Amino acid sequence: MAFEIWNRRYTGSKLKLADWIINIIQLHCSFKRSFCDIFGGTGIITKKMLDKTDSIIINDFLFSNEVIYNAFFLQEEYDVFKIDFYRKEFERLEAEDLLANYISINHGNKYFSHNDALLIGEIRERIEQANLNKKEKSILLASLLYSVDKIANTLGHYDAYIKGHELLDKFHFELIKPYHTNTLIEIYRIDTNELAKKISSDIVYIDPPYNSRQYSRFYHVLENIVKWEKPKLFGTAIKPAPENMSEYCRANATMTFDDLIANLNCKYIVVSYNNTYYSKSSSSKNKIKLEDIAEILKQKGVVRTFEKDHPYFNAGKTELKNHKEFLFLTEVYNKK
Repeated sequence: MAFEIWNRRYTGSKLKLADWIINIIQLHCSFKRSFCDIFGGTGIITKKMLDKTDSIIINDFLFSNEVIYNAFFLQEEYDVFKIDFYRKEFERLEAEDLLANYISINHGNKYFSHNDALLIGEIRERIEQANLNKKEKSILLASLLYSVDKIANTLGHYDAYIKGHELLDKFHFELIKPYHTNTLIEIYRIDTNELAKKISSDIVYIDPPYNSRQYSRFYHVLENIVKWEKPKLFGTAIKPAPENMSEYCRANATMTFDDLIANLNCKYIVVSYNNTYYSKSSSSKNKIKLEDIAEILKQKGVVRTFEKDHPYFNAGKTELKNHKEFLFLTEVYNKK
């Protein structure tokens, strides 16, 4: 069965909240011809909006997410027979026939079994060497990412791998299912605050990182598979040197959010955030207070607030009662 865009493990995924968010947008936004998903994440909100608007802008600063958006959403011709040819080629690979590679050397018997790591590295090399257009390469890369994520020896992100047990060979290459749509889609990988200065849209949906956990560090394995620059890796979690770090995960997150809102050219601003303030883990605490979000948005227009009970992502150290997701919907003041 082909992967849908939501078939991945991703911290902060809006899979279980997407219908609630879309329903609020549908009910309370009069103008919906253009939509911007400026922190695209998994891309689930964009997928839900495909048949509800004429044009969509989706953006994220991770290389892996950009490839996933191109695979699912980019409206470019591709050869389905070529894609199937490579699928069959990858399925025929046997680990015992392969030489050591970047993935097996660094991640074998850690994030993956040794044999699975051999297969993952070999497939990535073959994709790099293949004669593919942008859409075809994106489909194969995204398919590899989803196949990897399905069997990775993690709790759902790559901040660490699970130790103390035998890793079984589980890897199987499966394809994603690209979406065909008449909606015009623009895909970006750019700093969100910079993009805000360059675009206009009826609705801008904002789902920023909530705490100090950097997504480029959480998903470093997937980022390296996409970029394929083979950097030197360090530490017990076997990560590259820090790069692509978000200001929304740092102490100046509130100022960064204020700057973003000030530069938006739109009719409605929809912001997702939660009430994670009193976590035992300092890395789980929100970087922006709900009160500050509301005050910043009030400078831009009339704000309505919606809330919904929603279980908190828990890796075993954090217990939060009465956890809620909040949605701030701002109707922007008419410009004079």
